[in-house]
Amino acid sequence: MTTNRKQKYENAVPTAMDMSFKSTMSMLREAVRRDPERKPAKPIPIQPLSLGAQAPKEGIHATWFGHSAFLLEIEGRRLLFDPMFADTLSPVPIFGGKRYSGVLPLAPVEFPALDAIILSHDHYDHLNKSSIRKLMHKTSRFIVPLGVRSRLIKWGVDPELVTEHGWWDELEHDGLRLVCTPARHFSGRGLFDRNRTLWCSWVIKSGHNAVFFSGDSGYAPHFKEIGEKYGPFDLTLMECGQYDERWAAIHMMPEQTVQAHLDVRGGLLIPVHWGAFTLAYHAWHDPVERAVKAARERGVRIATPRIGETVHASEQDYPQSAWWRE
Repeated sequence: MTTNRKQKYENAVPTAMDMSFKSTMSMLREAVRRDPERKPAKPIPIQPLSLGAQAPKEGIHATWFGHSAFLLEIEGRRLLFDPMFADTLSPVPIFGGKRYSGVLPLAPVEFPALDAIILSHDHYDHLNKSSIRKLMHKTSRFIVPLGVRSRLIKWGVDPELVTEHGWWDELEHDGLRLVCTPARHFSGRGLFDRNRTLWCSWVIKSGHNAVFFSGDSGYAPHFKEIGEKYGPFDLTLMECGQYDERWAAIHMMPEQTVQAHLDVRGGLLIPVHWGAFTLAYHAWHDPVERAVKAARERGVRIATPRIGETVHASEQDYPQSAWWRE
């Protein structure tokens, strides 16, 4: 990570999308072509979630809410990541596709107390104003990458609750060790703020458990470096969705998701960044099917929970059904 004189952040390796005339025209053609596979024909099933006042005292419990939002319960602590809980991800709702499930397993107002809300970057599909406002009185801390703190404060979050961090920064929170680690992506919420804030992945370590969340990222050497420094991990939640060969530098292909999991020395893999919205041209179920195929070929344990279904990472019996075909 570096910053230039205009305070823009950069990736550790050269990163660019294919914006040639030929590529742009091909994307325009695909954008107007009707493809019924880009979104489910009917709302996808969810599993309603009920949470007790306290998180389980032992083990790792992860509950996916669709896209990249998930709740991590680790040795008695509750951490909520990238809580984008709105019905649509567009800042102008009439132009954004609706959430596939229609409803959430648990509404923001129904959450019990959280130990922290942790963000990976400021894109609309990861950082949502209405969700933050509904959740901000339920947590004792926000942990965010550099530059994102000011956004939360503008939305009414208590400045004392927000800390921001750069790549390789380590922090302790409530007995947990957290590390803000690199990703290969970009940031920005408007026409003039591209890369003004940082994007990242996260390492979460407790006394007996370790978890890795990739954030949004293209495949790059940082995964192996993270694995060497902080692995192995009992559980990884890895980006898998909204990809295209034309922007593979910023979003992994599913086979790269499995390789990145191996690079960080992961145990159980949960693919995220799919199952909620359409942001790319692939079939909505393509990410998980390709990831499952690649994982089986590589001998990787992969969980495929329904939205709202809790994965107990320490158990051998984890969700593996192809529920999206039902």
